[in-house]
Amino acid sequence: MTNISPNERFRYEIKYLINSSQAEILKYRLSLLMDKDNNAIDGYYFIRSLYFDDVNNTAYYEKIDGLEEREKYRIRFYNYDHSYIILELKGKKNNLTYKRQNRITEEDYNNIINQNYDKINIEGRKVLEDFITKSKRNNLIPSIIVDYSRQPFIYPVEDVRITFDEDISSGRFDYDLFSKELLPYRVLEPNEIILEVKFNTFLPKTIRKVLDTVPKTRIAVSKFALCKEKKEV
Repeated sequence: MTNISPNERFRYEIKYLINSSQAEILKYRLSLLMDKDNNAIDGYYFIRSLYFDDVNNTAYYEKIDGLEEREKYRIRFYNYDHSYIILELKGKKNNLTYKRQNRITEEDYNNIINQNYDKINIEGRKVLEDFITKSKRNNLIPSIIVDYSRQPFIYPVEDVRITFDEDISSGRFDYDLFSKELLPYRVLEPNEIILEVKFNTFLPKTIRKVLDTVPKTRIAVSKFALCKEKKEV
């Protein structure tokens, strides 16, 4: 497990499964209180992530088993923009989440996929350096691609971020992040949406009251795990 810095920022991350009607009600009510994310286009942005795991699917089973301390690596980009690619470590410790990330280039990505690690400049990129070390030691390989559209809302107090993730899909055996031939398959039913609520130490009462206006089903399964399960079906 990665050593955690004393200055690491931990956050709460709560997930719910809701339907499209509930989502529309919440979106309208939250829009009266919260701001839109400037990175969104017409309110949304597209995310594609490539997750890595070892041959024993350790990251997947740690998630399914609910281990209190776990982590996984992913490479992602937004709105099909190849100029902004992120390598991210996402971890969990004592029910709190943390993230670390480095920007990488498309050339870095190709070298990672082809395991040409010696060709990658790791200077000043600690997440990338650790990822390469663990890839060599644990033989991390591409595991699953996850696609979805996200509508985000933000609130400055406690850095609240509420997102609606829709059209969650994956490519079963295609591991090319930039593939134009990816044939995605849907992971959830068409009217099912994942609501994510993230904040630092407490959720402001005004936001909590709005969220309480619709019934929700809290879930522990991640989009990564959902896609992995569908892949094996």
